[in-house]
Parts: sequence; structure tokens; C-alpha cells
Amino acid sequence: MDLPHHGYRATKPRARAAPPAGDSVLFEDTSSAAPAMNSQGYYTSGYNMGGPSDDMQGGGGMNNLFADPVANAAMMYGSNLANQGKDMVNKEISRFMSVNKLKYFFAVDTRYVLKKLMILMFPYTHQDWEVRYHRDTPLTPRQDVNASDLYIPTMAFITYILLAGMALGIQKRFSPEVLGLCASTALVWVIIEVLVMLLSLYLLTVHTDLSTFDLIAYSGYKYVGMIFTVLCGLLFGSDGYFVALAWSSFALMFFIVRSLKMKILPSLSSDSMGMGSNAKPQLRLYITVASALFQPIIIYWLTSHLVR
Repeated sequence: MDLPHHGYRATKPRARAAPPAGDSVLFEDTSSAAPAMNSQGYYTSGYNMGGPSDDMQGGGGMNNLFADPVANAAMMYGSNLANQGKDMVNKEISRFMSVNKLKYFFAVDTRYVLKKLMILMFPYTHQDWEVRYHRDTPLTPRQDVNASDLYIPTMAFITYILLAGMALGIQKRFSPEVLGLCASTALVWVIIEVLVMLLSLYLLTVHTDLSTFDLIAYSGYKYVGMIFTVLCGLLFGSDGYFVALAWSSFALMFFIVRSLKMKILPSLSSDSMGMGSNAKPQLRLYITVASALFQPIIIYWLTSHLVR
């Protein structure tokens, strides 16, 4: 009797005998048709494990869709309808504002922005305030630093909103409603100021080359001083706030007077021959001065609640 051995013992492979030819085979011998092995040593099954066929993916359906003339006609009709709607929207926008004229106010570069910011904060050192023209057309802001632009007011307005949110967060008073109220109030003040200026110029029949975009630009330059005022208030307290408020207010008033002087007051000589010429020049001068004096009030109103 053989005793069991520990471990494994190598045995000789036994040859499988073929079944007798005359006897019937009850079961098919599948051991001789073992699955084939690929180059990496793994067995490959007889099933198709690849991706789905073209019929399953629907490739033929998509080809049939694009080959359908009715579908192509529908796509062309939708594309033409979208183009017509786009042209209609552009035409309606052009009725209220000129896109080309709006591009003029954003034709700036880094050199212009730096010079304009220096003039806004230190206008006393600037000497030449005359706007330059080329064939009765004002030069673009990147060519003339005295030209008005909308890039600086837009970026300053966005920066002011972000700075207001930071100031409110530092004081534990931040909320989306308060920030939205701050942004809407600042925007409403600009709209009111521009409407008052347009109404005043219309009632006094002042013929000037000031456009609505020019008035928006001059009204939006105050946000540069507001940013400076809020930063000084956050860094140096109330004393720094009032010093910065005084500096930015006087600088902005000087800038507004010198800029509007080249736009409004030169037209006084053209109307001095008409009736009422003694009153109109004084009223036009009052408009220029009043618009400058109104700036510190708005700056204080929009920044005082951010510094405590």
C-alpha cells in the first residue's frame, strides 16, 4: 500500500487514447480543442468581445438621416431663419446705438490706460487738454490721451463692486442682497447723472459734440477715485478715508472742469450773436461747474458705508 507523500510529485503525462471506432460515443471529447492562447498568454474566448457592430451603433441611421433631402432642407431652413433673426437683432441694436461708435470708446492700449489713470489722480500736472481731430473725426483713445473712453469706467465699476464685496466681508456684513443693492445703486446714480446732463444741454440748446457715450465716460471716471478712497479707508481707517476722499474729489473736479471746458464752453462764441447771449454763457458755465461739484457727493454717498 502506497503511503501519501508530502508536497507534489511529478508524473508522466498520460497519452489519451482514441475511442473505439466501432462503439458509439456517448459524449463528445472537447479536451483536444482547447482554447487558443494569444501572444500574451491569455486565453481568447470564442465570443466577440469587441465593440458593437455598425448596425448596433446606428451608423447606417445617421447616414440615412443626412442623405434624406427633407432633413437637409429642414436644416437649411433653420440656418437661414437663425441668420435672419441675428440680422434683425443687430438692426434693432443699431437703432439705439452704433456698434462702430461703441468700438471707438474701447480702442485703448496699456500705454493709454496708464497715462489716463495718472491724469485722473494727478490732473494738475497735465498741460494740454485739447482733443485732437483728423479730418473732423476725433482720434481714438490710444492715439489721444485726452479722448474719453469706456474701458476705464467699465473696469473701474467692476473693481468697485468686487472691492465693496471684500469690504463688506471684512466687516461681517456681506450678503448677495447687499452687494446687489450696492451695484444697482452705483449704476442708477450714473444713469441719473447722464440724464440730467442730457436734459440740461437740451433745454439750453447747447450745440456740442458731446455724445451720450462721452457723458457716460466722464460720469464713470469717478469709480477710479472711489476705489482709491475705499482702499485707503480699509488700510488706514477713517482718517485715511477722508484724506483720500478729499484728494480724489478735488482731482476729479479739476479733471471734469478742464475736460468739459474743451467740449461745452468753446460753443459760447458761436451763440454770442443771438438773443439771450448774456444768460446762456453763464448757464453753460454753471452746468460745467455743477457737474464737477456733484462728483464728491456721489463718491461719499457710495463709499461711506463701506468704511467703518
